[in-house]
Amino acid sequence: MKPIITILAVNTGSSSIKFSLYESGSTEELVFSGMLTRIGLKDGRFSVKDPEGNFIDCERADVPDHQAACRRVFSWVQVHGHSVPDAIGHRMVHGGPRHTSPEKVTPELLTSISELVPYAPEHLPQALNAARHATAMFPGVLQVACFDTAFHSSMPSVARLYPIPEPYRSEGVQKYGFHGLSYEYILGELAAHKEKVARKGRIIIAHLGHGASMVAVRDGKSVETTMGFSPAGGLVMGTRTGDLDPGVILFLLQQDRLSPAAIKDMVNRRSGMLGVSGLSDDMRDLLEAEKQNEMAHAAIELFCYQARKQIGALSAVLGGLDMLVFTGGIGEHAAEIRRRICSGLEFLGIRIDRKNNSGNLEVISPDSAPVSVRVMQTNEELTIVRQTRRVVEGY
Repeated sequence: MKPIITILAVNTGSSSIKFSLYESGSTEELVFSGMLTRIGLKDGRFSVKDPEGNFIDCERADVPDHQAACRRVFSWVQVHGHSVPDAIGHRMVHGGPRHTSPEKVTPELLTSISELVPYAPEHLPQALNAARHATAMFPGVLQVACFDTAFHSSMPSVARLYPIPEPYRSEGVQKYGFHGLSYEYILGELAAHKEKVARKGRIIIAHLGHGASMVAVRDGKSVETTMGFSPAGGLVMGTRTGDLDPGVILFLLQQDRLSPAAIKDMVNRRSGMLGVSGLSDDMRDLLEAEKQNEMAHAAIELFCYQARKQIGALSAVLGGLDMLVFTGGIGEHAAEIRRRICSGLEFLGIRIDRKNNSGNLEVISPDSAPVSVRVMQTNEELTIVRQTRRVVEGY
């Protein structure tokens, strides 16, 4: 029997913080989970739920920045967390070329990660801020950095290589891939349910949410993914462009004289489905509006078209396909989007049972289909807890 320790998982986003407290032993038991949304914006909300999904706390919380957000979250944990956690795990979006496994947080590690901020300026500053706040508010508690990019460190060199001059490549400009904590969780769940394909087989996992990516997994290892150097690459997303001809960026810099800051804002916050539709970055809003709004329809069609195209490309990398998994907010809940993505992929062996799909069942392909198509709920915080536990045991 493993001793039970409490682990707080902290998942910082560009405008939100998600957090969960688990009792970790031979299994993991959720104590509570919470979220603070719309940091720096109006109508922010702070909420905490118990393991059954009942609200423990729920109130408006307009916080001006991530400093105030961290104080709000960690202060609540101090008062309501029953005791100081034994360890704290943080999601770090980017590990760069140096950090390919979870690591104990030290001043030296924070300095190293700080040097990677230009790689992921929309995400890393907030995560570093959370780690520093936790150090101040929970002195002496072991903290662990869990890197989203680490899962993809198994990709072959040809998949990571960008065709640019060597001096830039030597600075770490290469494909990294993201959503690794989510992908690790899905593979772990498949293995726990004795799915042989998790260890020996060809899987595409589609993490489709406000941020969206896919990974090709062969024999339990990432061999290719859609996101690249930053989380802005790959599929079209809620507000991010996804893959974009670099000539477009040069054109906007030269012709419209946009500054690098304006380009960054355009690529990350004003493009994607929001940019196409001019209406919303939320797939639910677009589905509701598409019959009356031509551009909402166009945004949805582009999202599904690019997803189909990437499934085809990743299947070619794998040399075939045994399983397709949908996860993330859109992947888990938008049956219509899953149907549209899979439509036309029958030549790969992908087929959908309409009744199972509309019911959001775990398996949405017919029993006779060559490719198993599944819908699975992801849990990045639980992956953070498990990685943190491994570091605790080795510390």
